[in-house]
Amino acid sequence: MLEKTVLIGHLYDFYGQLLTSKQRKIVNLYYFENLSLGEIGEGLSISRQAVYDHLHRAEKVLQEYEERMGLVKRDRKLKKGLEKLRKGLENCSCPTQGDLLEMVKRMEKL
Repeated sequence: MLEKTVLIGHLYDFYGQLLTSKQRKIVNLYYFENLSLGEIGEGLSISRQAVYDHLHRAEKVLQEYEERMGLVKRDRKLKKGLEKLRKGLENCSCPTQGDLLEMVKRMEKL
């Protein structure tokens, strides 16, 4: 479940604004506020089943956006590449090592 939560979190970071406002609210309450389906339903005055349906549809939409655009996959690949570059630079003794490491660290923060 934790792995799915992390994945949905990444997908939401990239594509969350493309969901409907109700889907965003439900995803936020379920995954980030850790409320149950019943608690969300009570707060929104809808059934637990309706919350489940909205949540399931939102997850599907987020995954479809990732299949089409691949931004999460690209981001992970870039982060791995930057980590590899940083490790390589740490083992290097070139005159610009410090400057290059600083640039990599700034890029990792983006």
